[in-house]
Amino acid sequence: MPSTLPAIKVLVVDDSLLFRMKMESSLNEDPGIRVVGTAAGADEAMQKITQLKPDVLTLDVEMPRMNGIDFLKMLLPRHPLPVLVISSRADFALDAVEAGALDFEKKPAVNAPGDLDLFFDTIRGKIKAIYRSKVRGARAPLAPHARVLGNPSMFKNQRAVVAIGASTGGTEAIIQVVKDLPASTPGVVIVQHMPPGFTRMYAERLDKICNMTAKEAADGDRVETGLILLGAGEYHLTLKRDVKGYYVRSQKGEKVSGHCPSVDVLFQSCAEEAGGNSIGVILTGMGADGARGLTMMHDKGAYTIGQDQESCVVYGMPMEAYKRGGVTRQLPLSQIGQEILSQLSRMR
Repeated sequence: MPSTLPAIKVLVVDDSLLFRMKMESSLNEDPGIRVVGTAAGADEAMQKITQLKPDVLTLDVEMPRMNGIDFLKMLLPRHPLPVLVISSRADFALDAVEAGALDFEKKPAVNAPGDLDLFFDTIRGKIKAIYRSKVRGARAPLAPHARVLGNPSMFKNQRAVVAIGASTGGTEAIIQVVKDLPASTPGVVIVQHMPPGFTRMYAERLDKICNMTAKEAADGDRVETGLILLGAGEYHLTLKRDVKGYYVRSQKGEKVSGHCPSVDVLFQSCAEEAGGNSIGVILTGMGADGARGLTMMHDKGAYTIGQDQESCVVYGMPMEAYKRGGVTRQLPLSQIGQEILSQLSRMR
């Protein structure tokens, strides 16, 4: 039966005429999406936003006269639209999210037809995910932390590990959770759905603003106190254990739950290797990746946390985990970091 819901109105902003035309034709293939206009730059985009009143904006960051970051800072206080950034530059994409964009996608090479098909499938899904999402303004840039040790005696369990999974809206949500964890915190392993190259840049950003040290995971890295390991794009991240403790495998593989890296893959390995010595956290994101794995962690005795609906950009992954009974406690984003520390301090 055809959908009776109105199509999502999209404005495409990109300085390349060829890319605008391709975006318009490809997005319009989905009956649930209608491109109501295109713009080559910031001035034209602002004019068409006022005229056409789109539901969602796709935005290239590298534009003439005014870049996408400055445009977002000007746009969102006046027109709080859900914005999907499309960029080949990881640093620009992350800056755009900091400025208030809800999600981003890596811009593909225009001469790779197979990659383009996958790209447009992804874009259509992300447009639907951020439609009606909670739009926020730019946040103040976070200053680098001095490494704060905290009280190491808080954490008696030397086998404790924290696993976090997120997708749409997750780059900002993860920062809010981990930035104030002291350097005495047991090892943290994270999967955030992100393209190759972008994960390295994001790990470097985490390292600058967190008390803990952060890096993109490499195969064989040890999971250590004070260290955050972020799964690399297109590599599944799994937790392993030997006589010395935990380490990670970072390996290429088929997509699981639609993703590589997959939150389900990480959480399942934590259930198997760490069980009740682990804390699992599922944050904002579309789809269901992580729901099955978090439920496995919960059933193996892990303490599991789900981000609540009100604080999620997209209440998809946490909702699915909650519906399956995989969430011990559901909390606002602002309380999750403290809850992690409280639970770690109780582990013996």
